[in-house]
Amino acid sequence: MSRDLAIDFGTFRTRVYDKARGLVYDEPSVAAVDTRSREVVALGAEADELVGRSADHVVAVRPLNQGAITDFDMAERMLRAVLARCGSSRMNRPKLLLTVPSAATSIERRALEQAAKAAGASSANLLESPLAAAIGLDIPIHDAVGSVIVDAGAGTTETAVISLGGVVASRALRIGGLDLDRAIASMVRHELDLVVNAHVAEELKKRIASVAPDAEPVAVEVHGRRPMTGEPGHVNIEGALVNRGVRDLVQQMIAGTISCLSETPPELAQDAIFGGIFLHGGGAQLHGYAELLSGATSVSVNIDTEPSTVVIRGAGRCLEDIGRLRSLFSSAHR
Repeated sequence: MSRDLAIDFGTFRTRVYDKARGLVYDEPSVAAVDTRSREVVALGAEADELVGRSADHVVAVRPLNQGAITDFDMAERMLRAVLARCGSSRMNRPKLLLTVPSAATSIERRALEQAAKAAGASSANLLESPLAAAIGLDIPIHDAVGSVIVDAGAGTTETAVISLGGVVASRALRIGGLDLDRAIASMVRHELDLVVNAHVAEELKKRIASVAPDAEPVAVEVHGRRPMTGEPGHVNIEGALVNRGVRDLVQQMIAGTISCLSETPPELAQDAIFGGIFLHGGGAQLHGYAELLSGATSVSVNIDTEPSTVVIRGAGRCLEDIGRLRSLFSSAHR
């Protein structure tokens, strides 16, 4: 029996919602691949754990970069493996609803749709992520009221103004949480002569990074290796150093939101003043980001209690009310 699945195939994480069972998959968008055979030897969290711990011929591959598929073959393989993990097979080909950034090009949209069908889907519809997020946040998207959605994701930061079931204005920057991680790792290497891996950089971002003007002094000890000798090393890293690493990128992210608001029709922009900005995505949890965004736009900022799952929750609700919301899908094809 065919099943309906919603998939948020993101740069950093993949989430799957089953119409009958709810959220059934939530793991990193990474596969461990044997370069000799091109076979996927591990997927998701298991593959993420293998990074730096496996033989040289086993490498970690992320098929998406900055919100777009960059390795079509691997995207197909990963989607096929995810579908199999969720119980699909050749005899049970699911109908898929996939989220896509509103700023995605027609080529990027077709690539995602084709990868899904090649992975075994019987059909694949696309839903723009801001619309899915609005549904997940219980925003009345069909009303003639402007709602501002900001998705601070791992690969992109996207701002969209929604009204009457469509995206009125949008601005997407290919800057996200992974860029912040890389900036932190680069700052640590240049300032403290220590190479740290992506996991350590991400942990520093979560634990001590802050863009609040009154951030309290904090420091943690981290381990890595010395770039010249390759020997292990450890240092105490202060929050101020990490904050310098992310500051410029965060300012660019906020500038993108300001630019989108400046292009919004005055009537809808006024609605945003009363309704506020709805911020979601992993970046919403960066300390001080919501306050900085609010100060720069002079608009209050609302954050969901689970900002990272807003999009997949909204896409899942579309599956449950597919008859009434089907008209939203066609708007995703350009």
